Amino acid sequence: MSVALVPLVTARLPGTGGVVKRDSADFVVTEIPLYEPSGLGEHVYVRHRRANRTTREVVAELARAFRVDERDIGYAGLKDRRAIATQTFSLPLREPDLSIVAERLASEVCGETLEVKRHANKLKRGHSLGNRFEIRLHDTDSQSLPRALAIASELGVRGLPNAFGPQRYGDDGRNAEHGRALIERPRGGWLARLHMSAWQSSLFDSWLALRMERGLFESVVAGDVAKKFANGALFDVVDEGAENARVASLEITHTGPMFGSEMRAATGVAGELEDTVFAASGVRLEQLRKAQLQGTRRAGRIFVDDIAIDSIENGLLVSFRLPKGSYATTVLREFTKNECALADEED
Repeated sequence: MSVALVPLVTARLPGTGGVVKRDSADFVVTEIPLYEPSGLGEHVYVRHRRANRTTREVVAELARAFRVDERDIGYAGLKDRRAIATQTFSLPLREPDLSIVAERLASEVCGETLEVKRHANKLKRGHSLGNRFEIRLHDTDSQSLPRALAIASELGVRGLPNAFGPQRYGDDGRNAEHGRALIERPRGGWLARLHMSAWQSSLFDSWLALRMERGLFESVVAGDVAKKFANGALFDVVDEGAENARVASLEITHTGPMFGSEMRAATGVAGELEDTVFAASGVRLEQLRKAQLQGTRRAGRIFVDDIAIDSIENGLLVSFRLPKGSYATTVLREFTKNECALADEED
């Protein structure tokens, strides 16, 4: 399945070159919690650090260690396998002595437990502010540091396309292709949901590429469904002039389609872009309904916060913060100017 490659916003600037992920220490991701556990409640929040293990593998170990159903274990999002990853899990445990819980974690769950604390509710998907990344680029160009600093400055002004990128679709787009087939013949299970999500992601990237080609990346148009950065609230754009002043002051951004039967659709020129992408997919709205794909909106433009760049031997150390659901690969390709997709990236 062919998928659109979203244009670079820093294409006019020379890249650093380089490769990533020679080992897990080259890619460090730390989840930023949406809130801290209160210390009271029937769920235990476990702050956990591990290397070379997926989120689902950790969930399986936690379920075995504490004899609970995997479905009852909460987490905010998936993390990479080939990485040093820190994230929080919630477990429905009434065991009053948390020192016993900590001992079992140490003996039966791989990785390092950083904190064990109670809270009232299960941790839900999306319950994070985002992630901090610390990534080592190897074999970069001899002028990589000044080039990287120039790229970081450009991203600070123009923002970043909130693309998923090819790693989301699977090899040669196979996950997205499987997802497209499942929409015609729906079935349950997490793998089916993963594949259908890959199909949704591929269409979002096609929409984003089309929008950028039309010169609409740094502006909104009447009919757009826009999003407030401060609180995530969505609203329909009516007054282009007034809302583009808010775009310029980094208050709002346009959003794009994660197509589904209940998705809030854009109208006008913005709606025509969405209709073009959806029509090209060959899928009908009724099929999305039968496949139980409700759909949602996703920010089309984001900003990379707290960028820091340092020279290391034969490379660069790049650190930054992204909002939840955004991909480090999208940032890295702006720097390297090559498709250095991160192997086994989950989130």
